Amino acid sequence: MLSLRHLAESDRFADVMRVLLALTGIALWCTLAGPAEAIVPALLGAIACALAETDDAWRGRLRGLIVTLLCFALAAAAVKACIGTPPLFAILLPVGTFLLVMLGAASGRYATIATATLILSVYTMIATDSAGAAAGGWHGTLAILAGAAWYGSLSLLWSALAPQRAVRHALARLFESLAALIEAKAALFEPVRGLDRDALHIEFSKRNLRTVEALTAARIALLDRIGRRQPRGRSAARLGMFFVAQDIHERISSSHYPYDELAGALYHSDLMFRFGRLLRLQAIACRERADAIREVAPLRSIALPRAALDDLREALAYRRRSDPPDEAIDDALSALLSNMDRLQAGIEDEGSLREDADISLQGNEPASIREALARVRLRLNRRSMHFRHAMRLAIGMLAGYALMLGLHPTHGYWILLTTLFVCQPSYGATRRRMVQRIAGTTAGLVVGWALLRLLPPGDWRLPVLVATGAAFFAFRLRRYALATGVITLFVLLCFDRVGAGYDAIGPRLLDTLLGAVVAAAAIRFVLPDWRVRRLDDIVADALLAYGRYLERIADQYAHGKVDDLPYRIARRDAHAAQAAVAGNVAELLGEPGHSRDLGERALRLLTALQAGLSHLSTLGAHRQSLPADDALALQALARHITHGFDALAGHIRTGTVAPPLGTPALLVGTSMRVTLGAETVRLVDRQCLLLIRVHDRIAAIPKA
Repeated sequence: MLSLRHLAESDRFADVMRVLLALTGIALWCTLAGPAEAIVPALLGAIACALAETDDAWRGRLRGLIVTLLCFALAAAAVKACIGTPPLFAILLPVGTFLLVMLGAASGRYATIATATLILSVYTMIATDSAGAAAGGWHGTLAILAGAAWYGSLSLLWSALAPQRAVRHALARLFESLAALIEAKAALFEPVRGLDRDALHIEFSKRNLRTVEALTAARIALLDRIGRRQPRGRSAARLGMFFVAQDIHERISSSHYPYDELAGALYHSDLMFRFGRLLRLQAIACRERADAIREVAPLRSIALPRAALDDLREALAYRRRSDPPDEAIDDALSALLSNMDRLQAGIEDEGSLREDADISLQGNEPASIREALARVRLRLNRRSMHFRHAMRLAIGMLAGYALMLGLHPTHGYWILLTTLFVCQPSYGATRRRMVQRIAGTTAGLVVGWALLRLLPPGDWRLPVLVATGAAFFAFRLRRYALATGVITLFVLLCFDRVGAGYDAIGPRLLDTLLGAVVAAAAIRFVLPDWRVRRLDDIVADALLAYGRYLERIADQYAHGKVDDLPYRIARRDAHAAQAAVAGNVAELLGEPGHSRDLGERALRLLTALQAGLSHLSTLGAHRQSLPADDALALQALARHITHGFDALAGHIRTGTVAPPLGTPALLVGTSMRVTLGAETVRLVDRQCLLLIRVHDRIAAIPKA
């Protein structure tokens, strides 16, 4: 029973069940009551609508369904009207592809609908081209739209009956990503000299990228459900959990002292080991919190992390009594212990909201059609990645169509479908998708050939057809090669329904190879967007975001800690900018043609930026009101560092050499040096000096 409940509460269960019910309903209706020839286009329409689905509340899902069906109807009608006239279709195909991809620049919701519309357009071509389709008839097109409307209605009903499920799963994924991030942080506390900590920092950056994405998904899900209403009950508790997760993220991102220096100073102590063990226990507790959120269950006992925290507190007290005093190390350890104590309190927090808390969230969706069009216009330039991908995919689809007409028009539209799925915005993603697509298609065709030989003809094959369509949604996000295999089997069985099962095996494999070649050529030669060329701009954007984050932090040391919307936006922008650098570097290292020096420079920039964000997070995690003189000194120092980051961003964009920001001597004479008795002031002072060191470290990295 527990395993069944765990399965029912898994992330993909609801999606798979909706698709399974939709496909089963279509199969039963077309077999028992409706026209049998409508089953294939109706199934394709349902799958296309499922691909356009977003995790919105029922009101947002209703609006999205109306837009989706409208786009589907226009695309299907255009394809049906023009497909018999190749010259006209050759114009419509790239223009429609470009417009739909650019529509996705408005927001993530529009991007999902646009991609699904492109897929449905190719499905319409396939349905029109398949054996048994009535020449010039619109029955197949209407069946596609009916299948999409049926799935959309089922999804709308599901959303209305379970309005908070998407929020629970988004929060559960967020806490799971935080657990993985905590484990990556624990690895930095290994008490080993000579450890490759740069590699550990890079791994931390990769996991931080996934955490930033999870934070964004959870924020969008909460904003869609709550809107501008005052949250109550479980909605308020889940919003509180989101704010707790943000605080945990800031605390776990912090770095109180350089880890290699800390490991050297504590080499003969077990403190580093104890810190690492406590973090691993907190990661386990974070995963338990994720399970509790997903299953709407109470949090289990967390006595083990609390006991480890008490043991660590005693070990630190023993060190102070027995070892010679070291002000810098002692302050760092005290602040680190305090941070972990508050981190544990955050993991235990059930999501309480203070009455005076700022609970507003910033949305990503455009407020009007005019704003959506303004976002699209903003990206209509050659420097925009969105524009370049739109041009690349449009030309790739046109090339695939020309190749199809030149080689074999029968079943040739699978060339376009493969090009559409394989051609991704980046070279690395396209290369991975190409390998997965070819491997999955080959495996699916082999299994399909065996099933066609083993299963008797007739409606006995319908359950396999429905199961493969549902399995595609179970695997498509995490195991794309397997998803490709099952959807290939689905398509093969669809062709078998119209008497062309065996005939589709050879062309399906050839078309996959041809479509993959077209996608590879497009990403390589059509407005190639190598990440190494964009690295400096993205690094500069990160430095500018760091400056804004530091300004907000300094203001809070002057006026007191408040997690208001401007502070949370500045913090989110800084983390998102660093995550963008991490993603860019990961893609850059997979691209051909860059030198070893460029790769090393990218990694050095990434680790330096990660260090800078860690020191900013430390300042953010220990926010509290300082005495007036100290607060003024900190604000002046923050402005100095911010101006240095802004100037460094300009030097990186232009490729010029930036001078060092300064030395600790710049701080002599300020009240922060006079009031060194305050532990918090000393912490702030050292973190600012470390930020200056990060600035100079980045400035010293030569242009490759």
